[in-house]
Amino acid sequence: MSYMTFRRSFLKRVTATAGALAVGMTLGLGATQAHAQAKTVKVGVLHSLSGTMAISETVLKDVALMAFDEINAKGGVMGMKIEPVVVDPASNWPLFAEKARQLITQDKVSVVFGCWTSVSRKSVLPVFEELNNLLFYPVQYEGEEISKNVFYTGAAPNQQAIPAVEYLMSKEGGAAKRWVLLGTDYVYPRTTNKILRAFLKSKGVADKDIDEKYTPFGHSDYQTIVADVKKFAAGGKTAVISTINGDSNVPFYKELGNQGLKATDVPVVAFSVGEEELRGVDAKPLVGHLAAWNYFMTIKSPANDEFIKKWSAYAKAKNIAGHKDKPLTNDPMEATYIGIYMWKQAVEKAKSFDIDKVRAAMGGQTFTAPSGIVSKMDEKNHHLHKAVFIGEVKADGQFNVVWKTKGPVKAQPWSPFIPGNDKKKDEPALMAEKPAEKKK
Repeated sequence: MSYMTFRRSFLKRVTATAGALAVGMTLGLGATQAHAQAKTVKVGVLHSLSGTMAISETVLKDVALMAFDEINAKGGVMGMKIEPVVVDPASNWPLFAEKARQLITQDKVSVVFGCWTSVSRKSVLPVFEELNNLLFYPVQYEGEEISKNVFYTGAAPNQQAIPAVEYLMSKEGGAAKRWVLLGTDYVYPRTTNKILRAFLKSKGVADKDIDEKYTPFGHSDYQTIVADVKKFAAGGKTAVISTINGDSNVPFYKELGNQGLKATDVPVVAFSVGEEELRGVDAKPLVGHLAAWNYFMTIKSPANDEFIKKWSAYAKAKNIAGHKDKPLTNDPMEATYIGIYMWKQAVEKAKSFDIDKVRAAMGGQTFTAPSGIVSKMDEKNHHLHKAVFIGEVKADGQFNVVWKTKGPVKAQPWSPFIPGNDKKKDEPALMAEKPAEKKK
C-alpha cells in the first residue's frame, strides 16, 4: 500500500468514527440539553406589521424585541440567548393561523408572543391547541374563553369594560343614563357589548336607552355616525362606549372634533385607544374623553420611569419610526413586557422549555409591572390579576388618571352577566396524555 492510499484510508476511518460519535451524543441528549448545545432558544413574534392593525401592533413587536435584548444582555434564559422569529400576518386573520403553524412546526419556537384582535386570536387558537405550544396574548378582550395553550396578559371585561361603565354611571363620572355601544364589526366588540348590554339591563337601563352600532375594519367616514350620536344624546345624559379598533380610531376622533362633540356633552370611553392611537390626532378637541386600561404612560412610579427610559433609549438606538423622536408607551406594550418576563421566570422555575412544564410553572408567577403594581398570573385561569385605571385625554395626547382600583383585580373570563357562565370552570381543561406519550 502506498503512503497516499494509506493516508486516504486512515482519514476515512477517522471521519466515520467522529461522525458516529457525534450522532450517538446527539441521540443521548434530551430536548433541554439540545437547546443548551445550540445556545439559543427560538421564540415567535406574531403581530401585524402591515394592514389596518399595524398602527397598534407594530410597537408590540418592537417592545418584545427590546425585552429579548434586555434578557440576552443579562445571560439569556437558562444560559441560552433568545432568537426571535418575527412574522407579519398583515391584518389577515386566516394568515395568522398559517404563520402560527409555520412558527411552531418549521421554526420550532418554544413560545409565541402575539395577536391583537380577538379574531386573530380565535384564528390561531386551534393551531396552538393541536400542536401544544403556548401563546401569550397581550390585549384586553371579551373573555368567554379559557385555553390551556394561552396566557392572557391583557384585561378581561371585569378588569376594563365593566369598571368603565360603572364609573360613567356614577355621579363622579357624569351619571350617564343613555348609552351608545360603538365598535368595529367583529367578535371582541360584539361579545363585549353583549356583556355590557346585559350589565346595563341589570342596572335598570331600558333597551330604548341603548344604541348599538358597528363599522367594518378600516372604516373612515364617521360623519353620519357622530351626527346620529348627537341626535341620540338629545334624549338624555349619554355616554359612548367605543370598541373601535385599529386605524379607524383616527377618523372617528377627528370627526368628534369636527362636530364639536365635547366630553362635557357626550363622554366617549375607549377600550382600544391609547397613546399610540392618539399620536396622529389633534387631541385638543378631545380633552376629557376617556380610556380604560390597566396602564398609562403618565402613571407615576419608579418602575414606570425606568420602563419609559429604557424604551426611549431603545427606540432612538433602533431608529423606530415615530418613537425615536416622540417615544410613547401604552397598555398592550406593558402587557407584552410582563408576559415575556413571566415566561422567562416560568422556564427557569421549570428548568425546562418543555411546554407542559412551563405551563405548570406559570401559575402564581409575579412581576412588578411598569405600572408599579405587582401583577400575578392566576394559579388556575391563565389570566393576570390587574389594577384598573381610567384616564382622561389631555391636550398632548396623554392621559390624566381620574379613577383607579385599590389594587389588582382577579380576572373573570366567564362573565357573570352571560346566562350559564356560573356553571363553567375557572380553569382550562388539560388534555389527557396520549398513549404514545405514556410509553416514553
